[in-house]
Amino acid sequence: MSMSGKVICETRKLIRHDAAITVIKAALAHAESLGISVCVAVMDSSGTLAGFGRMAGGFLISGDVAMNKARSVAAVGLAAQNVEEALAQEAPRVREGIAQTGFSFIRGGLPLREGEDLIGAVGVSGGSEEQDVACAEAGLTALKG
Repeated sequence: MSMSGKVICETRKLIRHDAAITVIKAALAHAESLGISVCVAVMDSSGTLAGFGRMAGGFLISGDVAMNKARSVAAVGLAAQNVEEALAQEAPRVREGIAQTGFSFIRGGLPLREGEDLIGAVGVSGGSEEQDVACAEAGLTALKG
């Protein structure tokens, strides 16, 4: 509550379930074309799971990693690579401190936007970082239509 007694709240745009499914399907299809098994997580802009897909043969840990990648990207609205670049000049203790919060610097997560508004994030895990990024990009491309 503010001093005037009015309730102050923030409104966020959130990814819709049908859009989350579109992202997941495209990322999984790209992984299949690469011959890899991945997990794909879509978080909304508040960091809440909006959708999840796991391919048969995907590593058990890949589900948690995909969710962590997506949650980290949703928290800051930037891909891990961009955060890494922004923090490159910071002291190691700064990067380590951020990592201790659970933030993932592992590539394979991308922000999902509607215009300029962050609506969510996708995280992919199961391949190499390059493959995970490519799958996430396929999901992003499908969202843009």
